[in-house]
Amino acid sequence: MPEYTDLKVVNTHLNYDKVSLVKPSKSNYIHIAAEIDKKPTQFFLTSSSKKNELITQCKNWCRDLEKITGVIEISLFKATIIPPGIGEYVKENKNEIHLAKFDFVILIETDSETSGNKVRNNEVYKNMLNEIRSVASYTHTTSAYNIRRINNVNHKKQGVFLFNYFSSRSKEQNLMVWEYTAGWFEKETGLDNSTLLSPLEMENSEYSIINHCRWDNFLDILPSLFFKKTFKKYVLDNFYVNNVGAQPILYKII
Repeated sequence: MPEYTDLKVVNTHLNYDKVSLVKPSKSNYIHIAAEIDKKPTQFFLTSSSKKNELITQCKNWCRDLEKITGVIEISLFKATIIPPGIGEYVKENKNEIHLAKFDFVILIETDSETSGNKVRNNEVYKNMLNEIRSVASYTHTTSAYNIRRINNVNHKKQGVFLFNYFSSRSKEQNLMVWEYTAGWFEKETGLDNSTLLSPLEMENSEYSIINHCRWDNFLDILPSLFFKKTFKKYVLDNFYVNNVGAQPILYKII
């Protein structure tokens, strides 16, 4: 079992290999998440006309933003399902933690924090963000850097994309338990990519870290979350004893 200082571990009989990490990317990121269509279930099967119109506008604005020097890639996502994975820590602290229902996300990757600032100061970006805020019931925007990485997330190919919104009392504790449990996803779901985003300014973020990764299809991930008991015992239970809560949402790229 890998050694982690100050990490609390339960169900130690479940011993998964330590996650395979590579050096973090030097990229910076702007993550824009918006709640537009309220859904009574965990499924996002349809989109309202206002969301479709906003997405069309944002695609046009993002084409202009991609022309800014230092912008590597801009990807847009629409939510498909909120899968199992919301733990007891989130439920017990729901008065302090925003319950993530983000059905539209834009991820902007730049080659540096300086380039990210150029994007944020651009009038096209400001107009886009203002329009998103005017349509959405809630918007969360954060600038971030890559703090851990399994491998790059491929946005050139359709698939099932995860943004997992973590809340914790300690970011270091969050990082340790993420590393400890990520080996489960490698073994049980075949995960071979992940870009873990850490906010540049914690006071401006609702979430301690945001994990982003991709699978080829739903069968790669959903059966493991629904039916494998080790998901709760190894992943969610260890999140809980370390005062960490996850709020996963699955998306498709648009």
